[in-house]
Amino acid sequence: MAAWSERLAGVRGVLLDISGVLYDGGEGGGAAIAGSVEAVARLKRSRLKVRFCTNESQKSRADLVGLLRRLGFDVSEGEVTAPAPAACLILKQRGLRPHLLVHDGVRSEFDQIDTSNPNCVVIADAGEDFSYRNMNKAFQVLMELENPVLFSLGKGRYYKETSGLMLDVGPYMKALEYACGIEAEVVGKPSPEFFKSALQEMGVEAHEAIMIGDDIVGDVGGAQQYGMRALQVRTGKFRPSDEHHPEVKADGYVDNLAEAVDLLLQHADK
Repeated sequence: MAAWSERLAGVRGVLLDISGVLYDGGEGGGAAIAGSVEAVARLKRSRLKVRFCTNESQKSRADLVGLLRRLGFDVSEGEVTAPAPAACLILKQRGLRPHLLVHDGVRSEFDQIDTSNPNCVVIADAGEDFSYRNMNKAFQVLMELENPVLFSLGKGRYYKETSGLMLDVGPYMKALEYACGIEAEVVGKPSPEFFKSALQEMGVEAHEAIMIGDDIVGDVGGAQQYGMRALQVRTGKFRPSDEHHPEVKADGYVDNLAEAVDLLLQHADK
């Protein structure tokens, strides 16, 4: 690999994943990953622009920011790009009325959306609500439509909580795709439109930005496909096999966010 000075040269903006990079969710809200609170503070004191880019779909953006602030992070709602608000914008633009298979914690994001007589389905990480009954209802809605439309807030395979690994929305999205013979529209990482939106909010070009995440495909692969650089942290859902992924190779692997910030502050924006 090239030297860090070469890999990080010219970086002006940093996109930070949240779950698995800043904190691990779990009982009582979860716990901040060691060193991550101060790492975010150091980034925000630097000349680098910072934005939080998450596929979190069990909490509203307001609730997520509230949790992060309780854990000690300096973050505001306006600094977070999340899939639920982006999905609402798409639904309004296209005049779509969703059947929602989402977690109760994020349902409030859809309060201004007409859900009567649905003509599409939106699924998110519904947790315990991913029952056979609820999955079958989503399947039935899609099968009754002449042109079925399925939105998925992300496509992650799993994520990490303090108690262990948890299934994410991706496997359930794939089940509906297979059953209905359709392809879901992903709102969230690794969708190019999602990265585009986050970069526009920061005011930097893709070649000037770097993504820091724990998901080799959704975070690293998605960012690189959009023309960004990407680092993978060895926290959250990271597995040693990620460093030998057959299709995606990060621009660098770091033990945690604190190490990533050390490197960025030393070599970026030169």
